[in-house]
Amino acid sequence: MGYLVIDVQAPFAADKLDRTVLPIPEPKPKPITELDARKVKAPPRFEVKAPAGAPNVLIVLIDDMGFGMSSAFGGPIHMPTVERLANNGLRYNHFHTTALCSPTRTALLSGRNHHMNNMGGITEIATAFPGNTGQRPNNVAPLAEMLRLNGYSTAFFGKNHETAAWEVSPSGPTDRWPTRSGFDKFYGFIGGETNQWSPLLYDGLTQVELPHDPNYHFMTDMTNQAIKWMGYQKSLTPDKPFFIYFAPGATHAPHHVPKEWIAKYKGRFDGGWDRFREETLARQIKLGVVPPGTTLAPKPDAIKDWGQLTADEKKLFTRQMEIFAGFGEYTDAEIGRLIQAVEATGQMNNTLIFYIVGDNGTSAEGGMNGLFNEMTYFNGVQETVESILQHYDELGGPMSYGHMAAGWAVAGDTPFTWTKQVASNFGGTRNGLVIHWPKGIKAKGEVRTQFHHVIDVAPTVLQAAGLPEPKVVNGTVQASIEGVSMAYTFDGAKAKSRHRVQYFEIGGNRAIYADGWFAATVHSVPWEPKPRATLLEDKWELYDTRNDFSLSNDLAARIPKKLKELQGLFLKEAVKYHVLPIDDRRVERLNPAIAGRPDLMGSRTSLTVYEGMTGMSENVFINTKNRSHTITAEVEISEGGANGVILAQAGRFGGWSLYLKDGKPVYTYNFLGLERFNIAAAQPLTPGKATIRYEFASDGPGMGKGGTGTILVNGQKAAEGRIEHTQCCGYSADEGADVGVDEGTPVTEDYKERDNQFTGKIHSITIEVKETKTADTNEMKQALHETARRKTLSD
Repeated sequence: MGYLVIDVQAPFAADKLDRTVLPIPEPKPKPITELDARKVKAPPRFEVKAPAGAPNVLIVLIDDMGFGMSSAFGGPIHMPTVERLANNGLRYNHFHTTALCSPTRTALLSGRNHHMNNMGGITEIATAFPGNTGQRPNNVAPLAEMLRLNGYSTAFFGKNHETAAWEVSPSGPTDRWPTRSGFDKFYGFIGGETNQWSPLLYDGLTQVELPHDPNYHFMTDMTNQAIKWMGYQKSLTPDKPFFIYFAPGATHAPHHVPKEWIAKYKGRFDGGWDRFREETLARQIKLGVVPPGTTLAPKPDAIKDWGQLTADEKKLFTRQMEIFAGFGEYTDAEIGRLIQAVEATGQMNNTLIFYIVGDNGTSAEGGMNGLFNEMTYFNGVQETVESILQHYDELGGPMSYGHMAAGWAVAGDTPFTWTKQVASNFGGTRNGLVIHWPKGIKAKGEVRTQFHHVIDVAPTVLQAAGLPEPKVVNGTVQASIEGVSMAYTFDGAKAKSRHRVQYFEIGGNRAIYADGWFAATVHSVPWEPKPRATLLEDKWELYDTRNDFSLSNDLAARIPKKLKELQGLFLKEAVKYHVLPIDDRRVERLNPAIAGRPDLMGSRTSLTVYEGMTGMSENVFINTKNRSHTITAEVEISEGGANGVILAQAGRFGGWSLYLKDGKPVYTYNFLGLERFNIAAAQPLTPGKATIRYEFASDGPGMGKGGTGTILVNGQKAAEGRIEHTQCCGYSADEGADVGVDEGTPVTEDYKERDNQFTGKIHSITIEVKETKTADTNEMKQALHETARRKTLSD
């Protein structure tokens, strides 16, 4: 691994501050003996400023977009903003991520490997082992904190997904929220994805109330917020550099985009994903981001040839890619507005921009058919082409929560074989990078071929700003930055790569790069239900990346000695960076008790909530899934009656709600947006205090079981009905539980979106669950697989 080397340039030589210890200590004032202030000169005011000439820094990170998607790297999605920056800056065609979201983001913002950030996977599957706890340690200070303590204004807009899932509540701790991680300003969402039409957002630590705007879309909103913040910052402190981290939720699922952007791509993908790959490779070679003579790596066996598909499959799949492409171009256009705003400040010349086209390869998590509602994927329910086609006109809009088929993910990672999650193939880790800095980079429109990794961004920023690597931050001795500054490549097209060794590991997919050699094993892939082999029985591959850009020629059998050498190097790096032990479990790790991570509710069987408590994610709310439970609401009805939501969890794409309609108690269970089970009382509540109790008697034990729901008012049965099946494993990635309102999308169309507040008074609501035996690993797997078979959708 390389080391950070700071070349302090002339403008910074006069700066005598010791910036290796942050915050920089204030000088101790000397005692003053003069009585009269008018007779003594005040000492100079101590103020930490960024080094003279330090650039503004803008890091743009697209989500789930592979190497072969953007037009800037030969793909079919028109992205003029990144193209313009590339034509006036540098393209990097050997830049790598970790193959997964949270790991890439923590590595990007710290300069340390993802396991050193304790982010071996996403936060929702954290375990108890170092390297995988989901909590960034204090000895790994984020880049934003380094810059803030050195005189920068710092702001973050968009997707976080770096905060431990059990810490996302007012109870905290908030140490790893963005505004406690070096950012003065945060506007965005905390989890892995959000409904772009109806997101759950935070401004700092405060939940945002969305506007009643039928044309609202988060991509435009976050851009407006970033432009506004930067305008304030440059107006009030024009000489103070900014650091903006701009990380859209796009193009991660759900694929949500205004119709006019989808229309731009009508018919553009009718040729299918095989032609997509061929045409993209040809453009990549012509553009110079792929060497001449490169061949397409083979598609995975599971991906059918386009010519073998039915007419219905082609109709659906082309529409999915049109939506994704429109989403990509729309996102780039909004980023273009932000770039124009930077230009309007007159400081574009000294703004260092990193435009990273993807935090990993394109996602294949939509499976072979794609998805109308992504939450089906997380609940073991298979969607068919026929069932998704019934929603054809809704795809991309607010009534959908979609994902595209895996064939497009493979195509989007051209010229490689694999996709997001597969850290052992460049299809999962190779992402396009553009760096633009007119003041600091003389070359225009050139390609850089040095091997680099996302951990190299932070040390590059420090070197450009004339800042040393800090040794102590906020009283904690720091782990060394493991990335290598890329500044040597700015004017060194043929310079030898300084990032010589890099390990990769996600979910058992693991690899090692060393001076052009690449040894790897594909342990598991997104659409297969279990790993391909045990960790000890995995088949390893060997590639010479200097002569094999697409990883098409496996040399493992021909050069076994080299393979064995690299396997040993992987283990050495894995021990050094807390990669071991490797945990390849999937579904099991979603259960905190099995994974060994904290659970805010723990073994509690009762939770009492009150009015004003909203946005409680599934990780901090009591779990009513797969068990009998009761909801008891103590309410007060005014003389004119009452309506609205008493308690709801999640929304349009799966969830439940207890509410009053026409004054009558109703419970609705929304099964993945596909079926709604209503239990409604016949009589409205009378004015005064009332106890509304909902009881669910599960058909269990087992996962996803149905049951009988009963509503009681003041102890008397008011309604009863059947709920045929329930969601076993999750309601929503971002829509939480709300008291007295149903925020985000509505669970039921019985009430309006964003206008469904309870008009009576809620004194308290108590949710009680019956204790259930924690399923062991085999029981969980078997239950999930049975659920998938039983609930396959055929219409």
